[in-house]
Amino acid sequence: MSRGSLTRSAAYASIATALFLVGLKLWATWRTDSTAMLGSLADTALDLVASIATLVGVWVAAQPADKNHRFGHGKAEALAAIFQVMLITLSAGGIALRAITRLIDGGETAAAEEGIAVSMIAIIATFALLAWQRHVIRKTSSLAIKNDHLHYQSDLLLNLAVIAALVLDQFMGFSAADPLFGLGIAAWLAWGAWRAGGEAIDHLMDHEWPEERREEFLAVLARHPDIRGVHDLRTRTSGADDFVQFHMAVDPHLNIVEVHDLMDEVEARISRDFPGVEVLIHPDPKGLVNEEGVAAEELLPDRPS
Repeated sequence: MSRGSLTRSAAYASIATALFLVGLKLWATWRTDSTAMLGSLADTALDLVASIATLVGVWVAAQPADKNHRFGHGKAEALAAIFQVMLITLSAGGIALRAITRLIDGGETAAAEEGIAVSMIAIIATFALLAWQRHVIRKTSSLAIKNDHLHYQSDLLLNLAVIAALVLDQFMGFSAADPLFGLGIAAWLAWGAWRAGGEAIDHLMDHEWPEERREEFLAVLARHPDIRGVHDLRTRTSGADDFVQFHMAVDPHLNIVEVHDLMDEVEARISRDFPGVEVLIHPDPKGLVNEEGVAAEELLPDRPS
């Protein structure tokens, strides 16, 4: 399957699972009057909206580059992720407000058996979805699917929290358990939104690759005997696409044809070690000093002996 087909299949699976769980939890919330169950319902309802946004995001991101979007549409995934983060944050705030009100005013839950049964069904369905999402993430590294995966990972904890709250409230007489678990769910959602938002913003702001990956890239260049140095290395990621540009120091006595052939060799080597990366190389004669007074060859790691 292509990357687009895999990401869409994961989005469709998320939507189907969320629709099923929203119906179940809506009934369970009505039966139990549990703040924790309400929090789980709200999270699943937002998962449904977020999964629809994910489907739109991965569909747009899968479109090929065109004359108005020369670098492709990969950032659509990050935009979908930002939308998801906004929904999760609103959900966390609403759940926390209800939990605090419940702590102050009091209240009781009911129908623990139904609530626990619904939560168990939700756990089984979520496990199945997570397994498929993990497969898709391994194949595609999709940011939107990663964020969707985070939502449903939190669902496992939310459903376990609902079970614990109902048991403590109705079978052990600890009436504050339900709103306290509701507050815990709200805090978990807010923390997840913070982490997911950071990665999405990095993509939108063209954050550099992690230092380890940059070093690996430079090590690939260092293995080529005709590259005398590298400077102004710039990297970024947009959806499934990676972009790299750099200045490469070469023997100043090479003619333009020889430099062109060398650049083709370097691009081929990069493609083998970093498949799918789009590369832009600017050749410089060895010994050229950049505007900051740094010689190009100073930024290339030591060559292996």
